[in-house]
Amino acid sequence: MSRLRQPPLVTGISPNEGIPWTKVIIRGENLGTGPTDLIGLTICGHNCLLTAEWMSASKIVCRVGQAKNDKGDIIVTTKSGGRGTSTVSFKLLKPEKIGILDQSAVWVDEMNYYDMRTDRNKGIPPLSLRPANPLGIDIEKSKFPQKDLEMLFPGMSADFTSENFSAAWYLIENHSTTSFEQLKMAVTNLKRQANKKSEGSLAYVKGGLSTFFEAQDALSAIHQKLEADGTEKVEGSMTQKLENVLNRASNTADTLFQEVLGRKDKADSTRNALNVLQRFKFLFNLPLNIERNIQKGDYDVVINDYEKAKSLFGKTEVQVFKKYYAEVETRIETLRELLLDKLLETPSTLHDQKRYIRYLSDLHAPGDPAWQCIGAQHRWILQLMHSCKEGYIQDLKGTPGLHSPMLDLDSDTRPLVLGHLSQTASLKRGSSFQSGRDDTWRYKTPHRVAFVEKLTKLVLSQLPNFWKLWISYVNGSLFSETAEKSGQIERSKNVRQRQNDFKKMIQEVMQCLVKLIRGALLPLSIPECGVRQYGGWEVKSELSGQWLAHVIQTIRLTYESLTALEIPNDMLQTIQDLILDLRVRCLMVTLQHTAEEIKRLAEKEDWIVDNEGLTSLPCQFEQCIIHSLQSLKGVVECKPGEASVFQQPKTQEEVCQLSINIMQIFIYCLEQLSSKPDADVDTTHLSVDVSSPDLFGSIHEDFSLTSEQRLLIVLSNCCYLERHTFLNIAEHFEKHNFQGIEKITQVSMASLKELDQRLFENYIELKADPIVGSLEPGIYAGYFDWKDCLPPTGVRNYLKEALVNIIAVHAEVFTISKELVPRVLSKVVEAVSEELSRLMQCVSSFSKNGALQARLEICALRDTVAVHLTPESKSSFKQALEALPQLSSGADKKLLEELLNKFKSSMHLQLTCFQAASSTMMKT
Repeated sequence: MSRLRQPPLVTGISPNEGIPWTKVIIRGENLGTGPTDLIGLTICGHNCLLTAEWMSASKIVCRVGQAKNDKGDIIVTTKSGGRGTSTVSFKLLKPEKIGILDQSAVWVDEMNYYDMRTDRNKGIPPLSLRPANPLGIDIEKSKFPQKDLEMLFPGMSADFTSENFSAAWYLIENHSTTSFEQLKMAVTNLKRQANKKSEGSLAYVKGGLSTFFEAQDALSAIHQKLEADGTEKVEGSMTQKLENVLNRASNTADTLFQEVLGRKDKADSTRNALNVLQRFKFLFNLPLNIERNIQKGDYDVVINDYEKAKSLFGKTEVQVFKKYYAEVETRIETLRELLLDKLLETPSTLHDQKRYIRYLSDLHAPGDPAWQCIGAQHRWILQLMHSCKEGYIQDLKGTPGLHSPMLDLDSDTRPLVLGHLSQTASLKRGSSFQSGRDDTWRYKTPHRVAFVEKLTKLVLSQLPNFWKLWISYVNGSLFSETAEKSGQIERSKNVRQRQNDFKKMIQEVMQCLVKLIRGALLPLSIPECGVRQYGGWEVKSELSGQWLAHVIQTIRLTYESLTALEIPNDMLQTIQDLILDLRVRCLMVTLQHTAEEIKRLAEKEDWIVDNEGLTSLPCQFEQCIIHSLQSLKGVVECKPGEASVFQQPKTQEEVCQLSINIMQIFIYCLEQLSSKPDADVDTTHLSVDVSSPDLFGSIHEDFSLTSEQRLLIVLSNCCYLERHTFLNIAEHFEKHNFQGIEKITQVSMASLKELDQRLFENYIELKADPIVGSLEPGIYAGYFDWKDCLPPTGVRNYLKEALVNIIAVHAEVFTISKELVPRVLSKVVEAVSEELSRLMQCVSSFSKNGALQARLEICALRDTVAVHLTPESKSSFKQALEALPQLSSGADKKLLEELLNKFKSSMHLQLTCFQAASSTMMKT
């Protein structure tokens, strides 16, 4: 028994891929000893033994059959070696579809028949059926900009079907990252395709040569048979006989089926007529379908059906078709009228307006429905604005107004109002200056303020859609593509003509808005001819500054919203002018209201004095001014595009005058308080700072205020106003960009100093005159004579009484304000010294004792009040001493010194108030 051979081994196949029935050459080892030894051959799981042709032990030729697997091994089985293996595989490709006119050397499987009528590629241009990848390798798109490629290859194209095809451009665009090996493979593919194209029909002949031979043999055999039949039969050739038989069969069939064929023709005619009716039932049913779809609101369906009918039967000459098409046109005209009515109906949404305009453009409606809609919307907005005004005026008069449904906008203004008005500064002391005002004003929005809010909301709710409708009209988005293409030139002419008209519409809306607001808030700025149309607000009181500021904020937000719509600024200039006028009016009203508040401050004076000699009045005044300026902060500040409220000289002058008026009103209040009768002063709550060193010097136990004490309190307040309050207010004015601050300060300071000086003189007159008047009677009491008097034993009582009165003044002033003490006492001392000097100069002669007595009293008074001496008082004392004879002996001087020391020692307690520190500053 011979030894078995090695199993077959397939090491190569050519080609390694192909469609079914591709002829392949298999190479390997131990592929059999002969044709009978080959018992099995499978490629991709399909048995190919029937087509296999054994050539040698290392070569087999066969055709690939239909297989389920796209890729698989080549397995050879032999009797001598058994089932083999494979180191290579074969890829089965899907067969290309063969068209009707394509050449083929084999029978075409009808299942794979390529029909251009039913294929998915129907309608695709022939060029698109060409291979999209002529190189046969993967396409990797580059990121090179198209513009750069066009500049690099001018006049060329990357389309391989173009006459100007550029291979370099194509490779950069589709294979910029492809390796060189793949490009070599692409060259091979191109050569293969070029060879196939050059071979042409010859390739099909080579591939199916055996088929041609078989066909040729069959045709030759038939020809020989026919030739033999023709020579053996006398009656003629077989074809001639066959023709005769067929003719007789045809005649017989015609005779037998004549009646049947006639009925068939009639049925065919009837069937054709029914087919026509069925074919054009769309037109016959269209009028009824249009009515039904209109009732449903399916306008798109109606328009599509109408366009279809118009394209099919618009130019027909058939009477029946013309009659039914006329019915369609009648109903379409009714639809146009219906859509136009809906378009012009108000209120309506922007979406509905665009929809109806598009429908009308598709229906080729006459005129310009879009512009008609814009005009109707413009009239509707104006009507809403005037209806809003009339409704609020009726409400103000007590008659319920007839509001339009569009006017019922939710406008709860309280949160915004409270947020705006809550930014007020609390008072440091005496915060009750606002307590008299009814807080319910915060929650009661005035009719005119509510009207402005609702009016601006109304404009902001309507104008954006109105503007967007115009923008859509300009750019053509309102119209369908068909209508846009057909009417593009005409519409562009209309847009240019309509631009000025639409600009006038916007300006009219803005002017109406501004005039209605002016009629409500600034009626004097409305011409007399427009008062009836835009005014009519019968109100007696003017809006407060807080409400005007709230209105300004509302209008500013309205302006910002309109600017966001990209409406040109020239159309919104009237709103900016209105805002400026309202800002100026708000500034004036607030300052006037502040002046009224200042007038009422005098009623709130509590006469409670702190350790600095001040009441709460100066602080209340300053806080009132600061509160007003803070409420004007948002009004005075300029938003983008706004002008300064102080740009007009007239406004600057009025504001400056109002500011001066406020200061002078407060000064007048101080003057009124200083001269208020005693019975009008409420002292039940009077208290004095416990830090004051003398609580009982001049204020009685019942705490009743005298006119002198009120004068001192007002004087103390005046000093504080001059040194602090007025300067602080000037800083606040400057911080808020007020103009003419220097003038305001100068005038106010001059008025304050005038009042201060007048009150001070009144007080000095009240206090110094009694003291001065008591000197002369006191000196000559008991028939005292300077020529004949006893030797001096001490200071007489009149001088002590005068000093006690001066001490009383000191105590009274010190209790109110320590800072006023030097100023008051210096003036009192001046008056006393002047009177004493006059009296000394009136004496005709002095005795020795008289001169010593006079010198003792003058020196005692001078030394006691030395800390309050002024140049005037020093001069008076000097003149008084010069009027006396000089001391001749040392004994007199010694006696004078002893008596002075005795006086100072005995009245040490009383004179303590005059012992001030050397650093004390006197105010002259």
